Amino acid sequence: MSSGAGRTDVRRRPSNGVAVRSRLRTVLAEDLALLRVGLIRLLEAHDFDVVEALDNGPSLVRALTTHRPDVAVVDVRLPPTFTDEGLRAAIEARAQVPGLPVLVLSQYVEQLDARELLADRSRGVGYLLKDRVFNVGQFVDAVRQVPAGGTAMDPEVVAQLVSQHLRKARVAAVRGRQPPGARSARLPKRLSASAGARLHGAACGAARDTSRRSRYPSEEARAGSSSAGTTRARST
Repeated sequence: MSSGAGRTDVRRRPSNGVAVRSRLRTVLAEDLALLRVGLIRLLEAHDFDVVEALDNGPSLVRALTTHRPDVAVVDVRLPPTFTDEGLRAAIEARAQVPGLPVLVLSQYVEQLDARELLADRSRGVGYLLKDRVFNVGQFVDAVRQVPAGGTAMDPEVVAQLVSQHLRKARVAAVRGRQPPGARSARLPKRLSASAGARLHGAACGAARDTSRRSRYPSEEARAGSSSAGTTRARST
């Protein structure tokens, strides 16, 4: 039985009336041949039907929009450039087939990739590190969670996204307490205050020197006064 989006239902009901789990139609994109074969065997051993397995990005959009699988398991980096072809193809396919469930695999945590995958805020997406594949139970549960409308995010990805959000929040809070230009505005004030203090100090010093000189004449002044007195005495 096909759903409105062209994907098979997760469950079917045979003639005996007992509900059984149908095999989930899956498109797989992985460029490493050994890992690709291993994933095919793993998925098919757990009730997934791999309808097509690819090793490059350009063919992925065609496969996803043609098969409209129950779930797609996609490596972020695929040929020809090994950058983000897998992610780009998945995002483009989801634009053409809204709600297409996609689980992205990545060797490392790429925060930008994770944010772009979650940007449309729709469910049915996942982002896992490839190391999780070796935990078969965890990996299979994640692949099943995505077509069920859930979001399967690697704990390490979540931790880094939350950490980045908290850092941005702290920076925004600090900037919020300081109006724009406040720091640069304080600099001229500090310079003006410093210059004013120096000028005040110089003025006070000059005033003290003037007062001291008036009370205590210099040697030249005393000598001049003594010479004038001697001259007057001789004249008398």
